[in-house]
Amino acid sequence: MATDVGPEMTRARSDRRPARRVAIIGGGMIAQVHRRAALLAGAQVVGVLGRNAAESTVIATNWGVERAFTDLDQLLNEDVDVVHVCTPNATHPSYALAVLEAGKNVICEKPIALDTETAEKMAAAARAAAMDGRIAAVPFVYRYHPVVREIRARRLAGELGEIFAIHGSYLQDWMLPPDVGSWRLDPACSGRSRAFGDIGSHWFDLVEWISGERIGRITAQTSIAIAERAAGSEPTFAAGSASGSQQPAAPRAPVTTEDIAMVLGRTVSGVPVAATISQVAAGRKNRLWFELDGSEHSAVFDQENPESAWFGALGSNEVFVRGPGVGSPEQRRLSQLPAGHPQGYAQCFEAFVADAYAASDGAQVDGLPSFEDGLRAARITDAVLQSAAADRWVGVES
Repeated sequence: MATDVGPEMTRARSDRRPARRVAIIGGGMIAQVHRRAALLAGAQVVGVLGRNAAESTVIATNWGVERAFTDLDQLLNEDVDVVHVCTPNATHPSYALAVLEAGKNVICEKPIALDTETAEKMAAAARAAAMDGRIAAVPFVYRYHPVVREIRARRLAGELGEIFAIHGSYLQDWMLPPDVGSWRLDPACSGRSRAFGDIGSHWFDLVEWISGERIGRITAQTSIAIAERAAGSEPTFAAGSASGSQQPAAPRAPVTTEDIAMVLGRTVSGVPVAATISQVAAGRKNRLWFELDGSEHSAVFDQENPESAWFGALGSNEVFVRGPGVGSPEQRRLSQLPAGHPQGYAQCFEAFVADAYAASDGAQVDGLPSFEDGLRAARITDAVLQSAAADRWVGVES
């Protein structure tokens, strides 16, 4: 596995210290992404905790790790440096808080909590842990696209000028077939918001971080496109999960969380913002797209075409192509592969995990998303739901 690791990703294993010891809670698709990123960052995955002892054993066998934990206490008593929480949303707070209380670093999937009050407690626990040099990170990994860093660097350098407008969308189609079932449909497991909480939170985290603008107030509309869906669950984004393939008829259950959210807003400084969020946009697999319109230049990013960014101007336009020898220092750092060798989501995740590990060693890293960012996402999500329910403008707590 080490053969396809770029030079920037080997830094964690080149310091001659013992390999970082990591445990993972969860064994689904996203847990496997975490595991791969941990290995590429030079860590040793020493154990895994599934829903029960039997599942832990199966995952440990499949992954070739030494420990199949029977419960959380056993994991917390193990000599591990970082715990990755990769479980359904409702379990994130109890796991992450227990990890922090045990004196360990934590990387917790988003959302960090199903409500703002709990997210505030988690952010407070993370701040206390930071006093001891520990980190609590959340994978808003789209920050780690090299061309995203290039757009941010140019904005910080003043090349975009005054920001006049921010707009875009995050579109998927995996929930389009009515027969698709998922634990994400259950508010008790996933939260009161589905489409916005899952992917809209990514869009707002990204545009706030890049633009430097903070959303001050919003008005939102949400919609349930398919009133009933198949009960039960299947692996998210698994082969055939949204392909329309023939499956045995499953019991139906009413849907109570949104498929679509449309959000208008203004930042604290008055910049207008518009975003369309949908998990039922046919043909759109994972299209996170945004445009920043400035007085000097506009900037566009499309996550389905992540090798380039578009910069517009009155006189001429520029297509910036990712590469290790061009652009800003952060863009160069995150360009692991030569231009023309496409990088994508997996490399973003790998860079995020490597930065989280470096931060846990005391390194200063740029843009590592923390539990403070997870709290921010919870506040924006709450404002979206409040606005949609009341059909009015709602302020977003800073």
